[in-house]
Amino acid sequence: MESSDQRRKRKRFLKPSHLLSVRFPIVFIGFFSFLTLLSYTSHSTSSSFRPVLVVPSLSLLSSSTSRTVKSVREFGGFFSPLRVESRVLFPDHVLLMVAGGGGVGSVKRSGLDKLECVYYGNDGSVKKKKKKVLSADEFDGFRSIVRCPIGPRDCCEAVHLKRVGKNGILRERDRNQTVKSWDNVAYAAMRDGETAVVFVKGLNLRRDRESNPSQFSCHFGLGKLDGRSGRFSLVERAITAAQEVVRCPLPERVIAGLDKGHGVRVTVGLRPPRPRGGGRERMLMPSVAKIFHNGSGRRMRKEGKFELCVCTMVWNQASAIREWIKYHSWLGVERWFIYDNNSDDGIDKVVQELDLENYNVTRHVWPWIKTQEAGFSHCALKARDECSWVSFMDVDEYYYFPYSNSGQDRFRTSGFAPQGSLRALVANLSSSSSSIGEIRTSCHSFGPSGLKSPPSQGVTIGYTCRVQSPERHKSIIRPDALDATLLNVVHHFHLKEGFTYLNLPQSSAVINHYKYQVWEVFRAKFYRRVATYVADWQQNQNEGSRDRAPGLGTEAIEPHDWPQRFCEVWDTGLRDFVMANLADVSTGLLPWQMHSASTV
Repeated sequence: MESSDQRRKRKRFLKPSHLLSVRFPIVFIGFFSFLTLLSYTSHSTSSSFRPVLVVPSLSLLSSSTSRTVKSVREFGGFFSPLRVESRVLFPDHVLLMVAGGGGVGSVKRSGLDKLECVYYGNDGSVKKKKKKVLSADEFDGFRSIVRCPIGPRDCCEAVHLKRVGKNGILRERDRNQTVKSWDNVAYAAMRDGETAVVFVKGLNLRRDRESNPSQFSCHFGLGKLDGRSGRFSLVERAITAAQEVVRCPLPERVIAGLDKGHGVRVTVGLRPPRPRGGGRERMLMPSVAKIFHNGSGRRMRKEGKFELCVCTMVWNQASAIREWIKYHSWLGVERWFIYDNNSDDGIDKVVQELDLENYNVTRHVWPWIKTQEAGFSHCALKARDECSWVSFMDVDEYYYFPYSNSGQDRFRTSGFAPQGSLRALVANLSSSSSSIGEIRTSCHSFGPSGLKSPPSQGVTIGYTCRVQSPERHKSIIRPDALDATLLNVVHHFHLKEGFTYLNLPQSSAVINHYKYQVWEVFRAKFYRRVATYVADWQQNQNEGSRDRAPGLGTEAIEPHDWPQRFCEVWDTGLRDFVMANLADVSTGLLPWQMHSASTV
């Protein structure tokens, strides 16, 4: 028989608090085991695994509150696995856009040695081939990018990613999201006020000309890249169209939706020529573009905008960018936007070092080849909220103030322009004229100056012989003065009605363009150009153009007299200026040499 004391003990043991204390570890262990199993099954598949369609349950155009969506965003990277969202086939590599996995940059942070490119056979067989990832980087606030080599001939065009040592490949949002031609795709988009600005290849719009916008429209939504699913459901007619830029109003539903359109997919529709006896159905461009907000705001100053910023687009200019930034920072540049067009020479590390040295430099990954003009339009929008003036120039171009005319006597007492003189110039225009929207400065092209190897002290010291007459001009612009088309050619923009430009006299300011450097540098530069309308060296187009290598044709063969070419006038003005103002008094080292000396 059970005693009364035993019954009391049993009742105390069976109270809810005791039951919970026993059940909680069991439930926790069970839940953890479930998550582990779920993770294992998502990465471990049979050898015949093929990508499957993963449809997001939450539409960016849904009626969910922003608070709820924000919570999903904040923790979505923690729960969601990496997945290939889309891919674009370039002539020399395949670009994969990867989302998920803990936020932007997670692919790069995880290390290239943890991912590999996978190629399936053309016949649909399960036979796979693998290659190393070329590079990985952050991209647009939503996605990372991974570059893979072009696949073997016996493999299909679609390249996949897998984790090293795992059986399965990364999930894919849509198995058909492969853009097979880089020459036909909407590749980027930004919000600009109540409009969307879409950057697109394949419209064949004329250089430096505005096109009829009625031929184009913008389509918004979360549909497939080719738009065949019909999920690009919101349509707006284009307001402007020029070169690679189409501008459309944002639909009201997008403005009122999640984060005012941030992250919404967009593409461009175009109306083909009218066939005889038939109508014209708009064709949608393949698209990997998502709307990205204008500017980051991360670099804003409490006292207002930066007076002077610089934007450039580079390809493999890591060795040149330090001198260029430190020199122009001395002249007063406060903010730098570096658009990196597929560099593989470690320029990201150089930019990080400069930013840590308080030069206020940011690198923007711009993987779209031969799109310099569109990239400058993108940068003009990005910089508008941060900068009063923006200079658009290349890393081999240097502003110089000779002050050789009698009207500049107050500067001639010291022999050179003072520190911050470029910023002072634009600040004076800001306060004295509200109608000047662009400052144009003539360029002098310098030659190899007798050198056969790169000058150890930098281009400003080593190259001192140039062509006599200036070739072109480069510009500093007011972003809020630009025409809505964002048209630009050779680094100068079209302005809104009511604004004009100012030509600086050569006696006051010039740009030294170190265009024709020693052969090894020149050959690398002209092998691949970032400008949209400038042919690469190997292409038999516009061989007489000043944008090309004069007299060299299409072959990278060094002329025997290359060191003496393009030398008509000896000009040591900028060299003397740099040595007098920037060289260390005790060591004679220049600012861009001090870093090299400290790392030896």
